[in-house]
Amino acid sequence: MAVPLPAGGPAGPPAPPTARLADIAAQAGVSEATVSRVFNGRAGVSPTTRQSVLAALDVLGYDRPVRLRQRSAGLIGLITPELNNPIFPALAQVIEQVLTRYGYTPLLCTQTPGGSTEDELVDMLVERGVTGIVFVSGLHADSTADTDRYTRLTGRGVPFVLINGYSEQISAPFVSPDDRAAMRMAVQHLVELGHERIGLALGQARFVPVLRKLEGFTAACAELLGQSEQESGSRIQHTLFSVEGGHAAAGALLDAGCTAVVCGSDLMAFGVIRAVRQRGLSVPGEVSVVGFDDSPLIVFADPPLTTIRQPVEAMGAAAVDALLEEINGNGMHRAEFVFQPELVVRGSTGAAPR
Repeated sequence: MAVPLPAGGPAGPPAPPTARLADIAAQAGVSEATVSRVFNGRAGVSPTTRQSVLAALDVLGYDRPVRLRQRSAGLIGLITPELNNPIFPALAQVIEQVLTRYGYTPLLCTQTPGGSTEDELVDMLVERGVTGIVFVSGLHADSTADTDRYTRLTGRGVPFVLINGYSEQISAPFVSPDDRAAMRMAVQHLVELGHERIGLALGQARFVPVLRKLEGFTAACAELLGQSEQESGSRIQHTLFSVEGGHAAAGALLDAGCTAVVCGSDLMAFGVIRAVRQRGLSVPGEVSVVGFDDSPLIVFADPPLTTIRQPVEAMGAAAVDALLEEINGNGMHRAEFVFQPELVVRGSTGAAPR
């Protein structure tokens, strides 16, 4: 059975393809009868099932029938850093999906070098009458940044939630992975493989997630290897969260005799692997590498990258839930929600060389 969708006029856009119930049902994992009930607005369909059918329409490239198009509950701004690091678009996608499920329309704003600043993007969103804002790894994560901007935003009556980077000076919900626990997982995994000279490649130390990773790394090296903070600190390199940054950090860490390197991002790990190979060394035969994020780029890694997985879906959903509580006037839990990361062991780590 096919359900015709509205076609364009003679001078308008070409008619969209005809939606076949069988195709939509297969994509959504439901029966054709269920798809028909959704299309006709009949009872007996759960909100989750309805959302699955609508998502199937979107995936298959069909326009939604007019009667199925929900009126937006409001605009929600989503401010992220540049999208070169795939963890940010992955997190943005989760947040947008959850917002859409609740009837809100997300507005994605990306900061790029030389482009609009966070403050400029906030002003633009407020002028557009957004209902709330989600900040991902913004200025709130910079321990040297002025936090008064968030106090002023509260004074403008705009609820917001912040992801990655806690500050006790900001009264708002925060969502973060446990960076200290993540570093302990990585170090413990490498110690169990026999590594003792473990290096760490990170971004600039003024950022809260970096500071927490530093604390977790030095504490793990002290507890598991008996190394002083000065000793483990001599094998830490601060650079950019990029392939080039990882490549640059690897040079100094390899010169220091590191047989394993823990990285602050998967992109940095790719740079470390490149640097190791340029020296004629192998991964993991002579140098083990651990990433951070478990981003979509993992599928292209050679060897498959051992990494720390950020719980992106749980964090994104929690951020939206916390924001909606703020919007509805129930924002009583203005604290940090910390999520446990997961060590994913693949082929880039192995036994320490003799």
